[in-house]
Amino acid sequence: MSKLIFLESIRKKLIEEIISDYDFVKHIVIGKSLCSRNIDCLQIGTNKNMVLWVGAFHGMEWLTSFLLLKFLKNFCFNIEYSKEIFGINIKNRINEKGLCVVPCLNPDGVEISTQGCESAGEYKESVVANSKGNTSDWQANARGIDLNHNYNADWLELHLLEAENGITGPSKTRYGGELPESEPETISLVNLCKIYNFEHAIAFHSQGEEIYWKYGNKIPEKSEILARIFALSSGYKLSEPEGLAVGGGFKDWFILEFNKPAFTLEIGKGKNPLMFSQLDSIYKKVENMMYISALI
Repeated sequence: MSKLIFLESIRKKLIEEIISDYDFVKHIVIGKSLCSRNIDCLQIGTNKNMVLWVGAFHGMEWLTSFLLLKFLKNFCFNIEYSKEIFGINIKNRINEKGLCVVPCLNPDGVEISTQGCESAGEYKESVVANSKGNTSDWQANARGIDLNHNYNADWLELHLLEAENGITGPSKTRYGGELPESEPETISLVNLCKIYNFEHAIAFHSQGEEIYWKYGNKIPEKSEILARIFALSSGYKLSEPEGLAVGGGFKDWFILEFNKPAFTLEIGKGKNPLMFSQLDSIYKKVENMMYISALI
């Protein structure tokens, strides 16, 4: 795969354009990655009734961050010009409801996936060993911890299942670490969620055009109706994870911690990493779903 040059700088430029063009967007840095890259957060509207979206938990699923920024740019434009969506004046609506977006939770993993081992800084040798020099399918952070296996949601059970499947140490993917919430990226998102009383949360992943909406038999109020609305508006199917995809994830933790709806959205179809050329078609499918999540 040819390397995607300047992916990090493209993301930074888009964020800078949004906060420069729209003074109602609040930009904060919720933490630093292992390699000291910023974990950016963009907020619009009130701190009450706020919804959380998070992208790029996994390195080669970097297209999710650009999907979020594409929507955010359009959303801001419509707010600025008092546009109506579904009959709702969204400029008025953001006085009642807020949106919080973390475009890229795993900036180190994205750079490792697209730029190679050198992007891992002091963790380079470990990445070389775990990737055998090929990082095109890298999902983990710079330490080889899969962030979506690192949340404290039945983590021990998942850890034992990882070991049964031969995953016993840092890896490209699916190793949840020696302890839950061991990684700075995970801690940053956990702390953000504990500060704000989010109504619901969506974790953006790729690929499969699927929506995961419950955690075992744990189904918070409004989860099912929201999931069905999201599915109808996007054409995505409702699914349940299996095996190593159960437990340890952000969605699972959010449901357990707050007893509120949380979803994993697997955008697009094909083979990861999905390419920029797919962004517009993916966006068209999920745009209405995203507006519903942000406004209703």
